[in-house]
Amino acid sequence: MKTAIYKALVIIAAISAYSYASAADIYAETDAETAISTAQTAPETTTATSVTPGQVLDNLLTRLKFTGYAHAGYEYDDLDPTTSSFNIKRAMLWVDAKITDRWSMRFMYNFCGDVQDFYTDFRITNGPEINVRVGQFKNSFSLENPLSPSTIECINGTSQAVTAMCGVKNDPLYGSKAGRDLGMKFFGDLFNKKIHYEVGIMNGQGINCSDGNTDKDIILKLEYHPISELSIVTSGQKGRGHAIGTAEWNPDIEVGDNYRRDRLSFGAAWKSSGFSLRGEWLAGRDGKVDSRGLYFTGLATVAKDVDIIASYDFYDRNIDLEYNQTNLTAGVQYWFYKKCRLQLQYTRVIRQFDQDYNCIQAQFQVGF
Repeated sequence: MKTAIYKALVIIAAISAYSYASAADIYAETDAETAISTAQTAPETTTATSVTPGQVLDNLLTRLKFTGYAHAGYEYDDLDPTTSSFNIKRAMLWVDAKITDRWSMRFMYNFCGDVQDFYTDFRITNGPEINVRVGQFKNSFSLENPLSPSTIECINGTSQAVTAMCGVKNDPLYGSKAGRDLGMKFFGDLFNKKIHYEVGIMNGQGINCSDGNTDKDIILKLEYHPISELSIVTSGQKGRGHAIGTAEWNPDIEVGDNYRRDRLSFGAAWKSSGFSLRGEWLAGRDGKVDSRGLYFTGLATVAKDVDIIASYDFYDRNIDLEYNQTNLTAGVQYWFYKKCRLQLQYTRVIRQFDQDYNCIQAQFQVGF
């Protein structure tokens, strides 16, 4: 944690130095223009004004934006009725820095975990057509993975298939990687933002670690926005994983094995005032094992700042073994302040491979 915060301070210090130089340039140019103007009207010589700390601070504050949120809550299920628990799932803080009009960066840290995002963006074209991102960031696969947990409707976060296939968690072969990886991607908007594309070249090993093999994962994503409320999305991933664990539903892969790791998804989302609906079909192949997932999540505003939520979430880890689970969720949330909400949800968990159970969750979100 200390190392991550130290790195963040180094970055902020570098931006501060850049801001100082930029401020000096700005005020030097202003003084030069003033000097020329004065020289044309009077014989006196104008002395350049030095840059004050206040001016540097003002320049720095226009370039930095701090954002954060935290999730804390309570969970009970009748699978083991003798236990229940309060929890803190995440406490996120990040800074976005605008270095120039084309160049920016982000550093994100989870105080319940480790460094999440650490990347820089550069806009190559004058418009939004071609941009490049380099560093550690969320991978582009699926409609749901790029979404922030601070906006996702379900307390559990992303759907089961997205959670496993994107490496958020629940994949012992890949590990819990928060849906992120190291690499680079090109992205942009075309045809008056009707089309959005992303092309990523990633390690395929997750965050805060080196690649386990020499292969790189290719991730493609294409979004079509026929109207502002509707998004139609497809994405795919072609890669080769390096196993850090074993999975009972995929017994042929051992720790240290390199294995085929491919993904495909088709989805759509509708979002308008007071109503949203998102759905996606996903398919994966890990080694010789095929998996499938399907989810639909909807939200409707029923009163001022009050939403009801419903979700159907199916995931089969191995379609040959019918190793599937279905989560049926219903709940309500109240936005008591901007980016702050209270959530209460009930989930019925139906498992083909084990006992069914019921789960009740409450969560408090505070953000700024």
